[in-house]
Amino acid sequence: MENKIEMENTEEKLERPRIIVVTGMSGSGKTQACRCLEDLGYFCVDNLPPVFIPKFVELCSHASSHVTKVVFVVDTRSREFFDKLVSILEDMDKKNLEYEMLFMDASDDAIIRRYKETRRRHPMAPSSRISDGVAKERSRLESVRGKATYLIDTSNMSKAELRDKIKLLFGKTEGSTMNISVLSFGFKYGMPLDADIVLDVRFLPNPFYIESLKHKSGSVAAVAEYIAEKPVTQEFLKRLDNLVEFLVPQYVKEGKSQLVIAVGCTGGMHRSVFIAKHIFELISNNGYTVNLEHRDLMKNDVWEV
Repeated sequence: MENKIEMENTEEKLERPRIIVVTGMSGSGKTQACRCLEDLGYFCVDNLPPVFIPKFVELCSHASSHVTKVVFVVDTRSREFFDKLVSILEDMDKKNLEYEMLFMDASDDAIIRRYKETRRRHPMAPSSRISDGVAKERSRLESVRGKATYLIDTSNMSKAELRDKIKLLFGKTEGSTMNISVLSFGFKYGMPLDADIVLDVRFLPNPFYIESLKHKSGSVAAVAEYIAEKPVTQEFLKRLDNLVEFLVPQYVKEGKSQLVIAVGCTGGMHRSVFIAKHIFELISNNGYTVNLEHRDLMKNDVWEV
């Protein structure tokens, strides 16, 4: 009896993650929906046999787990295992394991058209017509569809519209979900491959040729003052501020999951560091969450950072 009470108390202490079960018609956009959910911070498990869902939820609920949002994509690809989905969900209901189900759907015409465009075989009709597979799958999903918390019909929906719908249903309500990174780098070490915007600031005055500033980074006050006091820098910063303050909200509105602004000079020590720090402070002061990284700074002969 004591062991039973102890187990119940332990279960109460476990923090249950938010569980989303994604299912629906093949060709309706489940893969795209899963990508959107990943961008929102969900841990996504694709094509999981339903019988493993309760065990996976238990693992995520342990104190040592940092998974607080999990998505299970379960569909007819799991073949005979899929038929157990309804009974598994009913067992979860009895055990008060809360979950939400997203059912992805589309018209037969839309699904057939998409399969013809991708030239893939339908999982329910690998050796016959696509229309036969669609009919079989729709019949098989009928009982599952009735348990859906949310239903999205993508027949006439673009990828951008689907992303906005997913964000509305499962995204954060506070602030922007876009990750912004500002990166300084040196062109002589190569351009960053993941940059969305690259600014070449090698036209600005170079402290490298001033002996007292040569071994100090662009974050040092004396170096920053040397660069900032020049008329060309002042004019550039005015134009840069207007550009950044215009672009960032547009990227947020467009739905980008991350934005990398890379600022490059010759060695990535003086001018790029100064400008990257300026952009970082500007974006941060406008209320966005932003990271700052100086990729190549320590590859130089730096005496003062």
